[in-house]
Formats: sequence, structure tokens, C-alpha cells
Amino acid sequence: MFARLLPILGITFIDILGFSILIPILPYYVKHFGAPTIAVGLLFGTFALCQFLAGPLWGNVSDRIGRKRVLIISQIGATFGWAGLAFAPTLFWVFVARIVEGISGGNISVTQAYVADRVEPAQRARAFAYVGASFSSGLVLGPVAGGLLLAHYGYRMPFLLAAALQVITLLVTIFFLPEDVAQHGETAQAASFGDIVRYLTDARVSPVLVQKLAYSLALYSFFAVFALVLAAVAGFGPTETSYFFASFGVMSVVFQLGVVGRLAERIGVRAASNVGFAAACIFFIAIPFMHTVPALLGTQLLFAFALSMTNATLATLLTDAAPDSLRGTVLGVGSSLEALAGIIMPPISTAVLAYYGPAWTGATSAFFAFVALVLGIAAQRRKVAAERAA
Repeated sequence: MFARLLPILGITFIDILGFSILIPILPYYVKHFGAPTIAVGLLFGTFALCQFLAGPLWGNVSDRIGRKRVLIISQIGATFGWAGLAFAPTLFWVFVARIVEGISGGNISVTQAYVADRVEPAQRARAFAYVGASFSSGLVLGPVAGGLLLAHYGYRMPFLLAAALQVITLLVTIFFLPEDVAQHGETAQAASFGDIVRYLTDARVSPVLVQKLAYSLALYSFFAVFALVLAAVAGFGPTETSYFFASFGVMSVVFQLGVVGRLAERIGVRAASNVGFAAACIFFIAIPFMHTVPALLGTQLLFAFALSMTNATLATLLTDAAPDSLRGTVLGVGSSLEALAGIIMPPISTAVLAYYGPAWTGATSAFFAFVALVLGIAAQRRKVAAERAA
């Protein structure tokens, strides 16, 4: 299985290596232009709006013309987005660059569909853990590289490195990713945003989609302010934040390679996801009160475990629930719900941080993570009841 997935794992690693350079730096880059804190949330929301529009379209098109072609198209657009960010003279052009990247960034659902096409259902949790490990490996090196370049050369060089890495990803996709056939394209329906409503009311996939939405509201609320919370509670700057994110990547790799697959196979995918949701709740409540580096690292360990567990298990639950012929579309709808959370929550969480401080910001995310946990516990109970009735 690992050998079959190796090309897509390599592409994911290089892609995220570039993307992770941005995560800890972008909030400081926005404020570098003299913008208020809420502008950070608006930028995150604008990017997510573009992903919301692109996600189901990319997923549906990939069902029709193949995953590889869609990845190539999206990577070309992403390269232009990164380059535009590096040379943005004003905040307006920062927004333009992120719009280009957002429209081009609907390839996560395509990657998930590519993996799901190549493994048996029983192996999907482990397969998505491998994808998560590639993702997190990129999170280790990207922030370190970005932090070093930022410290020595300013903001432009980290973004140029991200653009160069995107070009490498494009070349790897073209020359090393096996050709795939749109196996189910003849039965896939045309993409429309009615798909979101349709699948949210579909009894097979709606429970997982609603849970994914609730959890995404928690995550995207916090992602937009994570760097700013670290600045508020520990006095971090962009370079320190980059190194801190790198430590998070190391923790995530360990969990995804050594814990996620084994735990999911031992206690079941649904139960494992609930453990992850519970860990996330604790993290969101605790992080605003951690003021030293050791305390922050300990709390970060909990978040790395939570994200490692939930990312793999939610993807598995959704692919298992989706009809085979429409898997790309359903995963695209899932990505669009994530983007919807990214539209709604960053302006809210940055405003909460500006007016009420880190504690209330963490509480906002904890609330939505708790909703996801309750939904997961209810689903687990329904599953146990159904098994007993059978």
C-alpha cells in the first residue's frame, strides 16, 4: 500500500512544505502593512471563500477527467498565487494573491479521492494517516525554512521559496504521478452548490458532514489567530512562531506514523475520532493560560495528537459513507464545508481576540469542538445499538 501511495505522498509533502511557510508568517505580514488585527481574519476568510467556490468543482471535475489533470491545473494557479504574494506592494495585492491561491487550492479533496481509489476500505484509516504524516513532515521543515529566511532576508524570500516548491510539486505530478482514469465520470453529476444541500440531507453522509462542519468551525476559528495568541501569551514574533510550528509538525509525524493507524484499528475509527475531539476541546481551553515555552509545548503535544487523530478518521468516515461513483464530489463538498468555516470564523475569532483576549478566543473553538464530540458520541451509540439489534 505504501509503495502505491508513494508518489502522492511525495507531492503532498512538497506541497505542504511550501504552504507551511505561510502559516506562522501571514498574520505578521498583514500587520506589517499597518492593518488592524481583524484584517487578518478577513484575509483568511477571503481565501476560504475562494476555496468554498472551488472545492466541489475540483472534486467533481476530478471524477470526470482524472485526479492527475486536476492536480496539475490547481498547482499552476497556486504557483502564480505564491509569486504574487512575494511581490505584493500593498495589502490589496496580498488579498489578490490569496484569492488566486484559494481558487487554485481545491486539490485537497482530489488528493483524498486519489488515495481512496487505491486502497481497500479496511486500510483507509492507515492510508490517510500516511497522507497526514506527509502533511506533517512538510510542517516540520517549512516553518523552519520560513523562519530562517525571514530572519535574514525579510518577508519576500519565504514566499519565493514557497513558489519554487510549488513548481517542484508541479513537475513531480507531471512526471512521477501515475496516470489515472476517471473511473466513475460517466455517472458523476454536474457540479453545483446544490450538492452541498443534497449531501447534507443524505442520510448516508450527512452525519459525518455535519460533524466535519462543527469541527472545522473550531479549527478555522483558531488557525486564524494561533500566531497572534502565541504573541499575546508568550511574546512570540514571526520567527519564534515558525519554529514553534515546526515542533508541532514533529509531534504530528510521530502520532500519525506510530499511533493513529494502530489506535483506529484497535478501538475503531469512530471511537478514535471521538478521542481526538476530546483532546481538541482540552487544548482550546488550556492554550490561552500557557505562558512559558515548556507549558506551550506540552499543550501543543495535545493539539498535535488531536489533529492527527481527527484528520485521518474524519476522512475515513466520509469516504466510507460516500457512494463510490461520487466519492470525489462528496469529498469536495466536505472541503467546501471546511472553507465555509474558514469564511465565517476568522473575522469572528480575530475580533474576539482584539476585544476580549485569548481566553474567550479559545473558548469559542472549544464550543464547536465539543459539538463535534457530542455528535460523534451519538453516532457511536447508534452504531452499537444497530450491532446489538442485528
